[in-house]
Amino acid sequence: MTQPALSMQIKELEETLGASLFERRPGEAVLTPLGSEIAEQASKILLAANDLAAIAKHRTKVLAGPLSLGIIPTLAPYILPRLLNYLSKHYPALKLELREAQTKAMLGELSRGELDLVMAAIPNEANDLAEEHLFDDRFLLAVSSDAASRSRVDPETLDTGQLILLEEGHCLRDQALSFCSNERGITKAGLGATSLSTIMQMVANGYGATFIPEIAVETETRGRKLSLSRFTAPEPSRKIGLVWRKSSPRKKDFEAFGIAVKEALKPKRK
Repeated sequence: MTQPALSMQIKELEETLGASLFERRPGEAVLTPLGSEIAEQASKILLAANDLAAIAKHRTKVLAGPLSLGIIPTLAPYILPRLLNYLSKHYPALKLELREAQTKAMLGELSRGELDLVMAAIPNEANDLAEEHLFDDRFLLAVSSDAASRSRVDPETLDTGQLILLEEGHCLRDQALSFCSNERGITKAGLGATSLSTIMQMVANGYGATFIPEIAVETETRGRKLSLSRFTAPEPSRKIGLVWRKSSPRKKDFEAFGIAVKEALKPKRK
């Protein structure tokens, strides 16, 4: 649609509603408070219309056709290779569209209908979202293999000043900080590392220590000089699950997807 045609449509809508939706300024137009409210309602209407189409499209087959999945960076490299292999064998008609981002951003996209499903740490606090628990992912302490190793680590003796954590916004960082609630200072937490792989490389070279999720151990310790220790009970962990809109008509798809994740992650038989 061209800009003049769009302007005409907006003008007709304003005349029909008897109110201004935009405040016109030189070189720009911004929504009025009423315009913002109507835009929010319009988004809900469009989302409901998309859900209506999904009911018809997915009424017969489970996990067939397009499905957009959001997944957090501290899960994607360790789950997707096995999961995609499983899905290609058991659900060849599924066309999976992937988005890797931080939890907060993806939950917003999920609520707006830009994603169908999100795999992340749960629980979440959004009233419009449903979730299903997949598995518990325990944390281990990783240090250089040159450092003194311990079979079990008491959190009270942990030198939090030596911890390296992901930059702000990553839920793995928040979970680690909640475990280290003694507030003795985490001097290396603000290094701005954006990936767990970067942190593991730094730790392997003797620079500090970090928390590593159990799901990432096989990949991130391969070929690196690292020593891993479990924590004393109760061991810190995160709950991993699937999240979707309560209004979505594809609940059967999401439940089947959850089963597929669990099957794909089962230990391989030797």
